[in-house]
Amino acid sequence: MHRILFVCHGNICRSTMAQFVFSDMAARAGRDDFIVDSAATSCEELGNPPHPGTVAKLREEGVAVGAHRARQIGRDEYGEWDLIVYMDRENERNLKRILGGDPEGKCVKLLALAGKNRDVADPWYTGDFDATYRDVTIGCRALLDRFDS
Repeated sequence: MHRILFVCHGNICRSTMAQFVFSDMAARAGRDDFIVDSAATSCEELGNPPHPGTVAKLREEGVAVGAHRARQIGRDEYGEWDLIVYMDRENERNLKRILGGDPEGKCVKLLALAGKNRDVADPWYTGDFDATYRDVTIGCRALLDRFDS
């Protein structure tokens, strides 16, 4: 079983989108060997459901949106995940602070998996959930392909 945690700042836009997109891709590929969740590096949105823009975009794309409430990653979680996939450089800095480092090299930027040296577009600031969906899809496809090789 592969355990993957997607992480962004508030856990209501990008990381939840990645959680549901990756779960959908895996299911469509007939893969049931993943445990997938998402979390925040901040405590700003704790307990809140996914952003309405995230939900609307996923429904438009036919991706199921499961029950989820924003939560913050804890230092004690590091050992529970095979990969901790973050969305941008700020998430990376905050993860290292929260986790006390990344001694096993589990933390990776989502778009780096697809050979892209940029952050996932943040719809909290842009309002562009289409661009975020494109970025998330590119990264999640590359991640799933990583397990197929």
